[in-house]
Amino acid sequence: MKPQNVVTDEQWLEARKELLLKEKALTKELDKLAQSRRELPWVKIEKDYVFDTENGQKSLSELFEDQSQLIVYHFMFGADWKEGCPSCSFWADNVNGLDGHMKARDISFITVSNAPLEKLLPFKKRMGWDFNWVSSHSNSFNIDFNVSFGSNRKTDDLVTYNFKDNVYFPSDEAPGVSVFAKDDDGNLYRTYSTYGRGLDAINCAYSYIDLTPNGRNEDPANTMSWLHHHDRY
Repeated sequence: MKPQNVVTDEQWLEARKELLLKEKALTKELDKLAQSRRELPWVKIEKDYVFDTENGQKSLSELFEDQSQLIVYHFMFGADWKEGCPSCSFWADNVNGLDGHMKARDISFITVSNAPLEKLLPFKKRMGWDFNWVSSHSNSFNIDFNVSFGSNRKTDDLVTYNFKDNVYFPSDEAPGVSVFAKDDDGNLYRTYSTYGRGLDAINCAYSYIDLTPNGRNEDPANTMSWLHHHDRY
């Protein structure tokens, strides 16, 4: 790596303070954005989704456990895939160890994939993950939340993704996050979903990488081409 724009300590401090003003302004804007996210209207979940889990079949309501809020990561793992998506695996690597902190804030976290449970669990073991991973193979959950498009879809068939209709997506599975809430009567609601670049906010590895001189240093034409499952570097 070649050094760039080398200056004195005093000059660096002056430049750093200027950047700090921008960082503080962005932090305040992000606080406002988070508040707007919390103020989104809710939509009631009318379907009775049942998932295959390590502890038998469970409804969406049961996946909340004792919490009133549930975060779902839509993990790309198709029914006929041999292993999970490397990009989703990169995001999943950020999750281990968070469960206790989540539950302290009344939140359960699960990962949902379209693949059968017998495919998910060996891959979970291989990756060393400890979060709850369930299968939606027997229901329409992934389809309804626009992250599964069907294995029979032609490559150039357009889909609905990231709140847009008739868009091209190169895979029959897509990533996303959805948030649900349960009221005192047990009714379930969707409160938030995000897809695509919206997922960057939950990848702490990217947050660290963005602090470095080279940053993400990704190929603009194929941003994830550098990425592998963490046991294959």
